[in-house]
Parts: sequence; C-alpha cells; structure tokens
Amino acid sequence: MAAATRRIIHVDMDAFYASVEQRDDPALRGKPLAVGGAPQSRGVVAAASYEARAFGVRSAIPMARALRLCPELVVVRPDFARYRAVSQQILEIFRSCTPLVEPLSLDEAYLDVTENLWGEPLATTVARRLKARIRDELDLTASAGVAPNKFLAKIASGWRKPDGLTVVPPERVEAFLQQLPVEALWGVGPVTARKLRALGIERLVDVRAADPEGLRRAVGSQADWLRQLARGEDPRPVEPQRVRKSISCESTYAEDLTDFAAMRAELERLAQRSAEMLLGKSLRARTVTVKLRYDDFSTVTRSHTGTVPTDDAADIVARAQALLGRTAAATRPVRLLGVGVHGLVGSEPGALPERLPFDG
Repeated sequence: MAAATRRIIHVDMDAFYASVEQRDDPALRGKPLAVGGAPQSRGVVAAASYEARAFGVRSAIPMARALRLCPELVVVRPDFARYRAVSQQILEIFRSCTPLVEPLSLDEAYLDVTENLWGEPLATTVARRLKARIRDELDLTASAGVAPNKFLAKIASGWRKPDGLTVVPPERVEAFLQQLPVEALWGVGPVTARKLRALGIERLVDVRAADPEGLRRAVGSQADWLRQLARGEDPRPVEPQRVRKSISCESTYAEDLTDFAAMRAELERLAQRSAEMLLGKSLRARTVTVKLRYDDFSTVTRSHTGTVPTDDAADIVARAQALLGRTAAATRPVRLLGVGVHGLVGSEPGALPERLPFDG
C-alpha cells in the first residue's frame, strides 16, 4: 500500500503521570504538580501538570529549580506500577480498533487505521472515538494527530495540546510543512539547529534547497533522511512487533558540562529514558553502557553486564551512575552523554510500555 494512502494516528496522553495522580487524588486537582525525584537528591521532573507549566516547570529540569520557579509546587514520587496498569487500559482501547498498534512508551502509540475493526472509513472519526473512550472510561485526556505517515502524525499530535486533535490530510501536507521550524525534524536539537541556521536553514522546508555538502557536514549521514522528511515523506510502517538489539539515549550539550553532579543528574534522565523504552517494547536488558564525549571530542564507553536481565529504572540508573564514576568526567568537561542498554530479551507476557519520563 502506498504511503500516501495510509491513515496513521499518533496518540499522546496529556501530562500522563501528573494527570493520573490528579485523577486518583482529588486533593491534587487544580494544583501545580510535578512527578519526579526529590530535590534533595538532585531529582528531575518526570512530568508536570499544566498548572505547574504555567510557572515554567517543565519535564527534565531539576526538581530544585522547579521549586524555585513555583514554591507552591506539589512533588509526588512516580508510581510506575499504577501508570503501567493505566497503560494496559489505554492499549486495550487502541487494540479494540486495530491490531496495528506500535507503542512507543507508556502513554504514546502509533495506530494504522487505514483498515480498522470499527469499520470507520475516516481516521478523524476514529481519533475522536479513541479520545472519547479514553475520557469516558479512564477520566483522562489525550491529544491525537492524524496524517498519512508517522512523522506528520507525531508532529500533529503535539500541535494543540492538551486534549487536541489535529488532522493533516494529504492535500494539506505541504501547507502544514510550511509552518514548521527546522527543529521539527527528528534528531535536530538546539546544537544541530544552530548549525543549520548558520547555513540559512530556518524552516523545515528550507532543508530541501540546502547545499548537499553543507547539509552533510552539519548532520552527517542523516542528511538524506532529513531531506526526505522535509518533503513530508516517511515510508515506515506501524510495527506492532519489532526486534531490537539495543536501545540508547544520548544528548549533546550546547555548553560543555563541568559539574559532576549535573552530569549525574543528566545521566539519571538518560538512564530513565532507556528504561522506559525497554518497558515500551516489553524488553529487558543485561548490559548497561555509558558513553561520554569530552571537550576534545575523544569518546569513551564503559559497560556493565548483569546476570539477570532487567527493565528496572532504578537499577539501570544506579549502574549508569556507577559507570560514570569509572571515567574522567569529574575532572574533564563533557560535551555528550549517553546511556545504552544491550543484550535484550523479551519481558514477561503482557508487559506494558511506560512513557519516556518526559511526557506531554
């Protein structure tokens, strides 16, 4: 089936962890709330309610900073078992519509509804029904994007959060692309965006006319893929089952990290993301690897292999931070940090995905 004829929905729950906490505890409703680690232990914000976001509290910032931004902030430790149970209910709703469900995380998934069990010809109608069932059955809200491919659907789902629905039909793809900044491209963060802007690439569509050699110098082997996305093309199918050999998360920093405590906090964030991705794919890992790139661009890795595969976030964080101690990070500036998990095996039947801890 041609990619242009597909009907893809990306569903993303709104501030999922925080919304579940507010739903289950009436005393938290309407209050600025952050789910995450304790500020005394350099914890980070995993999710922030929309009331907290009004004060500038965002996912991935240190909890201590969040409390400075909002002194009345209520901090709640995450309860992943409870979030996972809600994820089961969400997935059951998705799979009542189509078997082509690709969970990305606890509260985020792609659905191919080109042909669906509800017999609905319009993907927009399917998305509305999914949102209504989530609201009526779970007392939660979700945002959805409808488009001919995964790339466009994911951008669309974040267009009108919370409780949004954005539809990008084939005839409106070009107009939609024309509105997007270059950061909308996958893999383009602040550092890469600055490189692209130095080449005169401000908008996503500017990539199309970019000098091929300049683009390749800026983004390396991703150049052809980004050019394809800039045309609104994404042939990847929705894959309910994918075999993965490894999972990794890394960040390159605009300014080198020199504070070891800050490095540990960043590593905690990346390790948690890796753990959540394991859960999202119902996998466990035997090996944890830490990757560092110093200010002179030299790169080192450190790995630890356990006897029992795990998907436990706390265990992966602890191992990653221990590996960090086996590097020269305490005495050298660091420009990149990464955490990978390898030696993947299937998790227990029925395991459910958990959202990367920085949710929408």
